[in-house]
Amino acid sequence: MAFLDLLEDAIWHIFIPMTLTVDIPDDLAAELGVGFQNLGRAALEALAAEAYSKEVLSLEQIRRMLGLSSLWEAQAMLSRHGVWPDQSAEEILADARRSFEFRQAIA
Repeated sequence: MAFLDLLEDAIWHIFIPMTLTVDIPDDLAAELGVGFQNLGRAALEALAAEAYSKEVLSLEQIRRMLGLSSLWEAQAMLSRHGVWPDQSAEEILADARRSFEFRQAIA
């Protein structure tokens, strides 16, 4: 396979959203529906927290996956799930850059 074909295959997966279907027995689904305001969102957050804790996704990827506007929101969600984010040097530099840009914008 040519390099461009590999690259095209890799890029293809980046831009295609995935739909995940979970089959739950009706009686359990009813109980879960009572316990969660938005069961789909709860499942997505649980998946994101697990992916982060296993170092499958970065904090920025979690933010994007959940449609959050800031890394702080992503960190808050992870902490609600008992996952305490470690930041890579890259993430710390990105935070510092955003902080600098924010300070410049309000000055």
